[in-house]
Amino acid sequence: MRVLVTGGAGFLGHALLRALVAQGHEVRSFSRGEHPEIAAAGGQPFRGDLADVAALTQAAAGCETVFHVAARVGGWGAASAYHRTNVLGTRHVIEVCRAVGVGRLVFTSTPSVVHAGGDIEGGDESLPYATHFNASYPETKAAAEKLVLAANGPDLATVALRPHLVWGPGDPQLLPRLVARARAGRLRIIGDGRKLVDTTYIENAVAAHLAAADRLSPQAPCAGRPYFIAQGEPMPSEDLLNSFLRAVDLPPETRKVPAPVAWWAGALAELCFHLLRRKEEPPLTRFAAEQLSTAHWYDLGAAKRDLGYEPVVSMEQGLMRLRESFLEEGFPA
Repeated sequence: MRVLVTGGAGFLGHALLRALVAQGHEVRSFSRGEHPEIAAAGGQPFRGDLADVAALTQAAAGCETVFHVAARVGGWGAASAYHRTNVLGTRHVIEVCRAVGVGRLVFTSTPSVVHAGGDIEGGDESLPYATHFNASYPETKAAAEKLVLAANGPDLATVALRPHLVWGPGDPQLLPRLVARARAGRLRIIGDGRKLVDTTYIENAVAAHLAAADRLSPQAPCAGRPYFIAQGEPMPSEDLLNSFLRAVDLPPETRKVPAPVAWWAGALAELCFHLLRRKEEPPLTRFAAEQLSTAHWYDLGAAKRDLGYEPVVSMEQGLMRLRESFLEEGFPA
């Protein structure tokens, strides 16, 4: 079939694009910049902004399924920029899907939409949306997810996936930040390091999207619903962090900062950066402090039942692949 992946040049979007091409689909990508790797992978690039409805319409015309992966991510930045991309952009995707007759919309969300600042241990999809957010990213993703699920109907079937902490070779965000801080001596374990955290290896995130698209229809149990996606192998945060460090030949981290101290340090850093009108992200934010000091693992039963989701790469296998990638290609300095 013909499909569109928004954000097809991103980490998850590009991995999804390659998998769809491998399945024999005609795959289009919608991104803001020039990305020759899209054509090299067998995709058809369309360039534009999510605010440009005409460009988005051209990319989606004739497609049966849209994977809306594109988003503004991060824990810092102007709220208006996050709203423009994540909320208004998603609204435009929905409008275009309806206008050109797309039948299925798979939306990439995040578990952060339900994170209210405390531990989530074995949480399932009955968890309510958080009512307060310390960053624009989870707040706008929650608004976007609500739009997508409310749009579900007989002509456009929708589903939202919430993959948690996607990582793997080629990751441009989580692992590079971790490595950079470790090399600079600025890495610390927030809290006691014993809180359980689950993650999602990149191939498992892709498998979940493919499974959702295969199962999605107006009558399907998954239509109009969100699903948590992860490894199903929660680990103590200290062990998880040091597993990543070990894979790239860095020494383990043992230094700890109490969670309340980290939260207030993040709040102070945010205040200083705001007063100084600095655009780059502070070294620590309240959102990051909460994410690093609380438990995050989920009941994947609904995804397994309704989507047929099963992790295809275990944590051990994923770490081995990360290690192999590091030995072959090194890691950015």
